[in-house]
Amino acid sequence: MQYVVITYLCLGILLYFLLGGADFGAGIIEMFTSSKNRSKTRKTMYQAIGPVWEANHMWLIIAIVILFVGFPHIYTTMSVYLHIPLLIMLIGIIARGTAFVFRHYDAIKDDMQWLYNRIFRYSSFITPLFLGIIAGSVISGHIDTQATDFLSAYVYSWLNWFSIAVGLFTVALCGFLAAIYLIGETNDAHDKRRFIKKAEFMNVAAVVFGAMVFIAAQRDGIPLIDWVFKNTIGLSAIILASLSLILLWYLLIKGKTKVLRLLAGFQVTMILLAISYAHFPNFIRLKSGNAISLVEAIGPEKTIYSLGLALLLGSILILPFLGYLFYKFQKKEE
Repeated sequence: MQYVVITYLCLGILLYFLLGGADFGAGIIEMFTSSKNRSKTRKTMYQAIGPVWEANHMWLIIAIVILFVGFPHIYTTMSVYLHIPLLIMLIGIIARGTAFVFRHYDAIKDDMQWLYNRIFRYSSFITPLFLGIIAGSVISGHIDTQATDFLSAYVYSWLNWFSIAVGLFTVALCGFLAAIYLIGETNDAHDKRRFIKKAEFMNVAAVVFGAMVFIAAQRDGIPLIDWVFKNTIGLSAIILASLSLILLWYLLIKGKTKVLRLLAGFQVTMILLAISYAHFPNFIRLKSGNAISLVEAIGPEKTIYSLGLALLLGSILILPFLGYLFYKFQKKEE
């Protein structure tokens, strides 16, 4: 049952990045849209994420619950030594959701719309930035559980070049996902061209920040190159990600947009696989050179059995209805 729980944890993290990341990316796309086109972008975005945006946070909740119940040592380490970026990320989620609701459903359209719009855009950028910073910190080896001062324990664990580079890379990927998803949400030729340009911009940004991640990893002594290029799975995943990107742009040029979302999701999945496979099941790398493993840090057998059973039963009850929700709201209006 422990592998069932671990599988659900990995899937929860992946789906939150793909679905929640695309939602954050919509705000990032709006941030980099000219003022004259923002209203049209906002309308397309509401059509794409409006009905289901809150459901995407389910995956984050599932991942947190799994860590809290099934891997308390990992949960404790992250919540203690990464509490600052975690708090900023959670504030960003709350601020973004609040602004999204008020700017769309507020009964009175007044000057507060100016504030709601900016809160939504900035929090859409800040949240994935710190999500990436947290992810980078977990694998960077900067977390020092033996630190004796505040900065070493709670600041330098995440405020470093590698974590920041991963954060910026995450922002670019979220923007890329959102741009690709939004292309299929409009039938207007002008809007399609705008979103294609945004996808190109975010694609270039992802390449630049991806290079920064490798440079920062080399500077900080993180064996990222070995993880990605010196094992069969990692290298294969990078090759598949590159090929899927080429196919994505080929289909986009041909005007075939139906499978673009699947290709973009597949590409990001392969990138995450390439980075994480080599050091799995280690979840947190510590400054001491040790690592906290998902297998070794797992909770008591009875707890894991109950958690795994709850996840399986929950999937049977929830996933069909969630799929139906996405299906209904993705249908185009006549």
